[in-house]
Amino acid sequence: MSDPKSAGSSSSDGIRAVARLTRQVEKALGTVELTLPQFRVLSTLEDGSNASSVLAQRLAVSAPSVTAVVDGLVTRGYVEREADPDDRRRLTLRLTRAGESALRAADTAMLERFDRVAAHLDDPATATDALGALAVWNTALDRFFEARSAAKQ
Repeated sequence: MSDPKSAGSSSSDGIRAVARLTRQVEKALGTVELTLPQFRVLSTLEDGSNASSVLAQRLAVSAPSVTAVVDGLVTRGYVEREADPDDRRRLTLRLTRAGESALRAADTAMLERFDRVAAHLDDPATATDALGALAVWNTALDRFFEARSAAKQ
């Protein structure tokens, strides 16, 4: 599967569709005044508070990149920094109610955008199947990063 020449046109089309879908996600997020990196941070924090270093690892980006995004989210009131109860020197990041609302608005905007695109398919069930396939990739990504993290430790 990793050899593009043997994978065939449909695999390449699928990979290219991911890039095109990313642009649709960015457009939808723009309607709620969020960037893709901001959305990624908010959606990761939805699973619970984290230190910046843990967040950077989960998002597969550098700590300074996370800090820059988080600074903007803190300014907007979407994220709070709190002292870790187990280690007062360490700060954890927590999603605020405003951040939860922004995340819900982003999810809604993206679903509406994808529904508008999917309306051009001949069979509505195809769109449901496609979204389900993306959820499978989400699980694969979670497991991939968990395995990578475990290998580093």
